[in-house]
Amino acid sequence: MSDPIHLIDAPGAPSAIGPYSHAARVGDLLFCSGQIPLDPATMKLVEGGIEAQTRQVLANIAAVLASQGLDFSRVVKATVFLADMGDFPLVNPLYAAAMGDHKPARSTVQVAALPLGSRVEIEVIAAY
Repeated sequence: MSDPIHLIDAPGAPSAIGPYSHAARVGDLLFCSGQIPLDPATMKLVEGGIEAQTRQVLANIAAVLASQGLDFSRVVKATVFLADMGDFPLVNPLYAAAMGDHKPARSTVQVAALPLGSRVEIEVIAAY
């Protein structure tokens, strides 16, 4: 018998803009949906460029993790999607600061476009 799937809607994170949950728990793993820089209060993209957008994305991920009693130290894999790989030097230090000494596996890719015109989206997998 396989582990049940628990779908998570996290308070403090922006509402989903499509037919998905913030995360899904299977066994001891939490698969978090990608977060874009939506302000949970206004449901609008934050202003201020790639750095402000990255900070908001990381705050949104932190809210999803916290809803399950987790933090960035429990992340085992992250995927960073950028609309422009030229933003990488600005995103990378903010990502590193959020992770602290913890350095999970990571992929970073440039994509043609992101939802609502976002410049960054990040998804993570965490372990309980």
